[in-house]
Amino acid sequence: MFLSLKGLFAGLMITAAAAVSSHRDIGTIRSIDGAGNNPNHPEWGRAGEALLRIVPPAYGDGYGSMAGHDRPGPRDVSNVLMDQAGDMPNASGMSDMVWQWGQFLDHDLDLTPSHDPQAHPDENENIPTATTDPWFIGTPIGFMRSLFEPGTSLPGVPRRQVNVITAFIDASNVYGSDAVRAEALRANDGTGRLKVSEGDLLPFNTAGLPNAQPGGLDPGLFFLAGDIRANEQVGLTAMHTLFVREHNRIADEIALVARGVSDDAIYEMARRIVIAEMQIITYNEFLPALLGRDAMPPYRGYRVDVNPGIANIFSTACYRFGHSAISPTLMRLDASMVEVPQGHLPLRSAFFDPRRITGEGGIDPILRGLARQPMQIIDTNVVADLRNFLFGPPGSGGFDLVSLNIQRGRDHGLADYNSVREAFGLPRKQSIEEISPDPAIREKLETLYGGVDDIDPWVGGLAEDHVEGALVGELVFHVIRDQFVRLRDGDRHWYQNDMHPLVSKLLERQTLADVIRRNTGIGRELQDDVFRVPSDDTGRPRGPRAR
Repeated sequence: MFLSLKGLFAGLMITAAAAVSSHRDIGTIRSIDGAGNNPNHPEWGRAGEALLRIVPPAYGDGYGSMAGHDRPGPRDVSNVLMDQAGDMPNASGMSDMVWQWGQFLDHDLDLTPSHDPQAHPDENENIPTATTDPWFIGTPIGFMRSLFEPGTSLPGVPRRQVNVITAFIDASNVYGSDAVRAEALRANDGTGRLKVSEGDLLPFNTAGLPNAQPGGLDPGLFFLAGDIRANEQVGLTAMHTLFVREHNRIADEIALVARGVSDDAIYEMARRIVIAEMQIITYNEFLPALLGRDAMPPYRGYRVDVNPGIANIFSTACYRFGHSAISPTLMRLDASMVEVPQGHLPLRSAFFDPRRITGEGGIDPILRGLARQPMQIIDTNVVADLRNFLFGPPGSGGFDLVSLNIQRGRDHGLADYNSVREAFGLPRKQSIEEISPDPAIREKLETLYGGVDDIDPWVGGLAEDHVEGALVGELVFHVIRDQFVRLRDGDRHWYQNDMHPLVSKLLERQTLADVIRRNTGIGRELQDDVFRVPSDDTGRPRGPRAR
């Protein structure tokens, strides 16, 4: 449905906006950096806080050196176990929008930068490759260890990595997690809107703010968003663009029904609604698609004793399930659901290239494709574009995402797969045979690790058979559920706790399909549930029409 601010909703918005404008209700405004959410622990969820340790660390020296010295090399695991051959779409009919929303949402939850290699050469842990490697041919894969909290990485004080953005689902990927970035993104023209560039696209980074991009290139050639990773690949950029448009559309509606309200008040009210929409899409559409309809317990209200912080095992291992789901090609479709003249986009050609949007039809073809193409099955297979061509070709800036994930887990001192299971109340596996019913996976795990107690948690989590009704195995299921329960129950500004019940009910009728339709040229060719590919009469996923 089309969300309108007329009638009762408009009245509620005027009242709230006036309160914000006069600062009589200032306590209800969510801070940009996440501080002050919990009255007893104002630092919980704040940008700059350390990742939580639910599972005790397993550093090699007990406090800071890389874990897993007895485990196989990351690139060996990648080549032996995770080399996907061809397209492997999932059988449940879930679309690429599952992993794309997962990535967009992840960039609202956590970011742990690496050390500067010039300033900290001692933090270099490049990943060796064999001279027989078909792609890297003995060239090490660059790897710098993560930033950690000062005063840690000492005997008796294990290293603690830092999350530099807010932990909450608060659309920080749209608005930023610090005052400087938030201000740079605002139009500041009395409308409460965010900046855009020609074509109603994201603004360009002309001011040279920190932004993840290939080195040596003009920062002004890349888009600027609330999160520095917005240019990583065009599907992600399309999602960022979509929600900037949604903010501006809502701001325009507020301005129409609440004349005379300040720029700040319009901005804060529009921001508040966008945050609520992101929470609702995540819990009403994304998580049911990923974990199953009844996976999440019902909301019982805000709990002051719940820490919403991001767990290390979540961000560094289990939430990276989506890397197995990513398709080798980004489908681009016109309004007739036919391939656009520019063609579909190989994933390796989608990285850090805004021209794919500015010069090849905008975001509409990309969004249609994400909703219509089945994602890859979540398992131990990862497409070659991520294993061998991440951000460039091997030897010329390219990486292997599988190797990076495994090495990052060891960098963060993540315990082995069985220890993580035990920490989440799950029984330890007694043998590799218990992990997966697939004899090929069991054989490869045995060849690589030799036993069940040394397996990296990300690898073991992907190898597990899926929970009934879910797209992931038991360990990933429990870690993700734990994190999202805490993100909801430990957020004082959660929409159901912070908004009038009538407004909450109206917002709960919104879907991601609604947000897409009202902010693009996409219409009824888009199915109502964009996380599931529409089916033909046989129940099989229906793809795009042939040209």
